[in-house]
Amino acid sequence: VQLARLRGAHVIGTAGPHNAEFLRSLGVVPVEHGPGLADRLKAAAPDGIDAFVDTFGQGNVDIAIALGVAPQRINTLADGRAVARYGVRSRAQEDVFTPQLVAELAELVSKGQLTVPISQVYPLEQVQEAYRQVQQRHTRGKIVLSLVPPDERPALAAELRTP
Repeated sequence: VQLARLRGAHVIGTAGPHNAEFLRSLGVVPVEHGPGLADRLKAAAPDGIDAFVDTFGQGNVDIAIALGVAPQRINTLADGRAVARYGVRSRAQEDVFTPQLVAELAELVSKGQLTVPISQVYPLEQVQEAYRQVQQRHTRGKIVLSLVPPDERPALAAELRTP
């Protein structure tokens, strides 16, 4: 899923048609990826796109540049050549993933103001299977590795919910 923030703070996400309803459930406007993506993005964002996060590569940064997104407002996790070509960013959490941000996000989650969709939880021993799932690029939510044995998870979850 690619994400782009529209002017006016709307978020659009590119994905296959099988993920459209999932994106809508998260408040994201779905746009089908593939040939003709630039035209579909223009239609979804007639006033322009403020920022673009590329997690897939395959020319998506080129499309963002062509649509007028400023290079400093583009972050690619998948297209190293675009970094060299346009000077776009290529960092994920390293720049902003601070203890303060984690605390703010945790607060939003605890208040029910932010939902983090979980696709599947794997015990640490199944890390290779979890990685294979991620490689397929068809997950709907986060893949989580758990250090807690499955039989202890319900008690831990109840303990964490207790104020």
